[in-house]
Amino acid sequence: MGSSASLAAAPPPPVAPPPALPAGLAQVLPQKAEEKGNGKGAPEKVDWLDLPCPVPYEELQREALMSLKPELFEGLRFDFMKMLNQRFALSHSVFMGSMEVPSQSSDIIKVPSSHYEFGANFLDPKLMLIGRVLTDGRMNARVKCDLTDNLALKIHAQLTNEPHFSQGMFQFDYKGKDYRSQFQIGNNAFYGANYIQSVSPHLSFGGEIFWIGHQRKSGIGFAARYNTDKMVVTAQVASTGIVGLSYVQKISEKVSLASDFMYNQMSRDVSSTFGYDYILRQCRLRGKIDTNGVVGALLEERLNMGVTLLLSAEVDHVKKDYKFGFGLTVGE
Repeated sequence: MGSSASLAAAPPPPVAPPPALPAGLAQVLPQKAEEKGNGKGAPEKVDWLDLPCPVPYEELQREALMSLKPELFEGLRFDFMKMLNQRFALSHSVFMGSMEVPSQSSDIIKVPSSHYEFGANFLDPKLMLIGRVLTDGRMNARVKCDLTDNLALKIHAQLTNEPHFSQGMFQFDYKGKDYRSQFQIGNNAFYGANYIQSVSPHLSFGGEIFWIGHQRKSGIGFAARYNTDKMVVTAQVASTGIVGLSYVQKISEKVSLASDFMYNQMSRDVSSTFGYDYILRQCRLRGKIDTNGVVGALLEERLNMGVTLLLSAEVDHVKKDYKFGFGLTVGE
């Protein structure tokens, strides 16, 4: 009895730890569920019936365009905006610079150009009206009206004094739970439609089709977009012979890098562009460089509350074309 009681009270013998696996074998064998990922347990399950709504089809490359297509200008620009109330605002813009004249030779011909632009804006949660009138006779108008919570109407119009150069476009946008669709009607018997669908939390596919009755031309295109918190990748291909790829890497909340690749099968033209977008406390700097030897940059410096300084520069080393711009934006 005494011996059995002492054996029952004695602690169990220590268990030897399992032998360590070789380094090569440890990399091949799968990890445990709690060791995968970021150490927070098994990866989160995807609810395939609750996917996010994708971006509009025409905005597939919006992150890349912010860096690769800055609004560069040449000459002097002054913009002033006055808020009359919470919904209505007036704008005045003066531009003095030059514009390029089409020429059959390789030399670039520029002529002085200047204009004044008056604008009126009406902004409401369900209705947006934007109008611009220029001294050279052009008029631009934009309308966006939310007919329902999911259906919106957009109207774009540009009127000019030159015959057959005025344009108009009606767009009907429908926003679903995990998809978007759009139908377009324009002058010259233009009809178009596009659709984009989310197939996973980060991947979406879409397509478009158009018909121009005046020119008897039609086309079809397909696109894909993959986006995460740190990167955005897009790919587009069209029956017109255009292939486009873009990539955006978000280094931080203030710095992002972008690149794109364009191929035109009809003209056998290939080009690629690299750009950056750097947001500081008082300014924002965007720039690009492409394979054609064109380098451009745009600096937006906030001098004071409602006052922004613009500096624009673009240099084409191949064509020996140099563009520099200075601007000032004042608004409440």
